Amino acid sequence: MQVRWVEGNDVRSARWRSEAGSPPPTEVVVGTDELTADEAYRLARNNTAILWSGDFNNARQLLTALGRRVDRSRKKVAAPTSAEAFHRYRQERALTARLLGRLLVPLEPGHVVPLRRSPDVREALTEAFGPADELTVMSLRELLGAVSAHEWRRRGVEVPSLGARVYPRFGVFSPVRGEYVDLVAEAPLPDVDVAFDVGTGTGVLAAVLLNRGVEKVVATDQDERALDCARDNLTRLGFGDRVDLVRTDLFPSGRASLVVCNPPWLPGKPRSPLEHAVYDPGGRMLRAFLDRLGRHLVPGGEGWLVLSDLAERLGLRTRRELLAAFSAAGLVVAGRTDTRPVHPRASDPDDPLHAARGAEVTSLWRLVVE
Repeated sequence: MQVRWVEGNDVRSARWRSEAGSPPPTEVVVGTDELTADEAYRLARNNTAILWSGDFNNARQLLTALGRRVDRSRKKVAAPTSAEAFHRYRQERALTARLLGRLLVPLEPGHVVPLRRSPDVREALTEAFGPADELTVMSLRELLGAVSAHEWRRRGVEVPSLGARVYPRFGVFSPVRGEYVDLVAEAPLPDVDVAFDVGTGTGVLAAVLLNRGVEKVVATDQDERALDCARDNLTRLGFGDRVDLVRTDLFPSGRASLVVCNPPWLPGKPRSPLEHAVYDPGGRMLRAFLDRLGRHLVPGGEGWLVLSDLAERLGLRTRRELLAAFSAAGLVVAGRTDTRPVHPRASDPDDPLHAARGAEVTSLWRLVVE
């Protein structure tokens, strides 16, 4: 896809990049350092994108100023405590993302930002998107997201149960919510020869199982980017020869004595690649995992479902519906371990989801065939 704009007397075009899948803007004006935040906000509200040609740091400041104006214009609503309220909250968030996504930056071949005082983002963008041999335009917000992901990958995330770091990549959910990792690290481990890690992401749960003495893990994901990330992490940790990585939707072929899955915890439509780790449209992945689990367990095997109850606290799913899904799949609960969240947003009173997050419980359900 191409984005087009007028510069001087010339009509110019470039390849449009959006990891969120946003269509290219149809109205684009060139923005300079003289553009005020109020005028930029007016343009964004009128569906006009701004292709920045001035100082890079000024563009970052303008993005912050736009965010403040969006916050001031947003209707004050109570914290979401029902499905309807949560959907309104997500619609507000989507509108904010669209408005802020209308501040664009150009990228020359090789991911070079041709703006004054621009940082060197070549390594970060090549990691995220691969090489580039043509002029590209993308939102400043997405560019900064890719740079942030590069910093996460460079620094890594400490995993106490491993005594080591895991290194996320752009588009792969970072294991910053350590409570679900701790549940897998501490649950009573059955007699396991082979374990499946369904939806491996960074590979952190596969690493935890291998670190606990499981001889072999087959880790799956449908995203090649996630599999590359998991492969890198498991190799770094010295587990590369004890894991098979398979690109597939949910289960690999065969059976295992232990199957672990930490699915997206909120029913809803993801609006970016990263949101696939959080939102599960219609609860499809959760239902499919439960419905097919019995076929992939050896006799006496266990399925470990690691799941937050945030959806229940937001009115998106009930505990009765979850238990009914277990029963319909021919599964019974052999045990359950609960933990409270420790991530910063759980204790942030300014978070719109504070009430639900503060009461949230994450559980490891030990499921066996009835």
